[in-house]
Amino acid sequence: MTDRIDLGLKDATTAGCSCCAVPASAADTPVAAASVVTEEVLVSGMTCAHCVSSVTEELGGIEGMQTVSVDLHPGGASRVTINSSVPISSSAVKAAVEEAGYTLADTSV
Repeated sequence: MTDRIDLGLKDATTAGCSCCAVPASAADTPVAAASVVTEEVLVSGMTCAHCVSSVTEELGGIEGMQTVSVDLHPGGASRVTINSSVPISSSAVKAAVEEAGYTLADTSV
């Protein structure tokens, strides 16, 4: 007869691997998604990657800012998408864009 070796597999009362087993009821509880506020603005005057970097850096310094992405349109208005954990005031966005040396073409798209 062969001895049985415990491989640490979970039983029906737990979820997850044996080293971090969580009671099944906790594993089945949905986790609320973090709230994200998305806003798009148009910025005039950006022509290159350095411009994108400058605007992204200034906007990224606003409290609550999570991500900034830019769809660059040299010679036209570039679409800037802002994701934040809280609503960002249009005056804060305008101030950041102007601090970077550009013009807010429109407050929203």
